[in-house]
Amino acid sequence: MSALLQSFRESIATLRSSSGPAISDGDRQTAIESIVQDGLPGPRSEAWKYTSLRALERRAFAPSLDLPAFDDTLLAGIPAPRLVFVNGCFDAARSDTSRLPAGVELRVQAIGTPSSANDAGDSPRSDAVFARLNDALAETGVQLRVEAGVAVELPVHLVFVGAPTPRDLAWHLRHDVVIGDGAALSLVEHHLQAGAHRHLANTRLMLRLGAGATLHHARAQQEADGATTVLHTDATLAREAAYHRLDLELGSALSRHELNIRLDGDGARLVANGVLLATGKRHLDTRLAIEHVARDTACSLLWRGIGAGRGHAVFHGGITIHEGADGSDANLSNKNLLLSENAEIDTQPVLVIHADEVKAAHGATVGQLDPTAMFYLRSRGLPSNEARHLLTAAFVREPLAAATSPELREALQARLDGALQDLVSE
Repeated sequence: MSALLQSFRESIATLRSSSGPAISDGDRQTAIESIVQDGLPGPRSEAWKYTSLRALERRAFAPSLDLPAFDDTLLAGIPAPRLVFVNGCFDAARSDTSRLPAGVELRVQAIGTPSSANDAGDSPRSDAVFARLNDALAETGVQLRVEAGVAVELPVHLVFVGAPTPRDLAWHLRHDVVIGDGAALSLVEHHLQAGAHRHLANTRLMLRLGAGATLHHARAQQEADGATTVLHTDATLAREAAYHRLDLELGSALSRHELNIRLDGDGARLVANGVLLATGKRHLDTRLAIEHVARDTACSLLWRGIGAGRGHAVFHGGITIHEGADGSDANLSNKNLLLSENAEIDTQPVLVIHADEVKAAHGATVGQLDPTAMFYLRSRGLPSNEARHLLTAAFVREPLAAATSPELREALQARLDGALQDLVSE
């Protein structure tokens, strides 16, 4: 057995002693033993072909039980309403839900037993090991409900901070977001570091959009260079629902995101854009699985990746148009930029069509900075670093269009520009 799974197995006793009888020890033990029996996926698993867990499986993590101290200035500029978690523990003192309007419920949920297919959508695949671990070990997370017809003007902010501690910690958060029929919400996730650490954050998000609902969702991941972040998202869109999503992957030593979205209702619409900034020795792995189930559904997926230093970016863009989903319109674009000889980018667009009368296009490219453009900028007096920054910034700017709010788009652009500036100065 790997040291990683052994440490998770041992954490059950700690969870029981710290949380009391609400934790169903037997159910958790059964779930974790099933995972131990299957083991961690290796390179023969198609879903893990480009992401090795060999280094991670040799590490052990302790459960996160206490709130560490950190500088509050880290949260400057993140307004209410907001919920704050530090090392996976809810921080009530730094959270503020006072500005929530009527018809919105935002709270921390207590999870007493492992989830099942009935309350968390379809059960994870056998090789979705971290989603299964989350189902077995998650104790808490965010519960967000927006009642039918409620349009929330203020964005809701969820803040997740990784802070240094003497031991490497692991936490498992499970979030449940439901947007009622005809409701509208903007949701912003901030994943920040309060100092160097090597913790593991394992998150599962269940998201349901009702008929005619609209969700604008932005996620900026800027964790520590030694951190491991794993996210498994399952989203379902009902009739005429619209989901606009933007992911910025700017940090972590290892980041893995499985984004699974079902367009279940006629006329459902999805825009899911993202930026992968694989610099230094970062390994960033994003897997999209978009399913067109109903008629006249549409998805637009625009992703940009940059590989620099010894970074490795992995992208899998899977789109399936099911039988009967006539009138579907699916578009995927994944373009990538290699800035060093030691960087690596693996991209795999997949389009499967089982219906007639559909529009679909997908493509992926990997290239380098245009030497003609570099020469032009240098000939106009720009230093090499500035010219490089200008071209890379222009390359990754387009996905930010998914952030329809000008204020949010400006804030995310500032974060991205800061990360690119660090890249140029490496």
